[in-house]
Amino acid sequence: MQATAYTYDPESRSGQVLLDDGTPVPFDAAAFDAGGLRLLRPGQRVRIEVEGPREDFRITLVTLQTL
Repeated sequence: MQATAYTYDPESRSGQVLLDDGTPVPFDAAAFDAGGLRLLRPGQRVRIEVEGPREDFRITLVTLQTL
């Protein structure tokens, strides 16, 4: 699934992404660390992996979107 980085706190390594429909979804440090990133800037396109049902899913991985 693709999203756009919305917020990122380098201290906690957590933040939020915006889904393409504009829904903000939080991610935690574990999801950030799983992607191997060192920094994330608002506006960057990212790829996310999630688990759970759509109305209550949790982001398990955040990484940069590559072509």
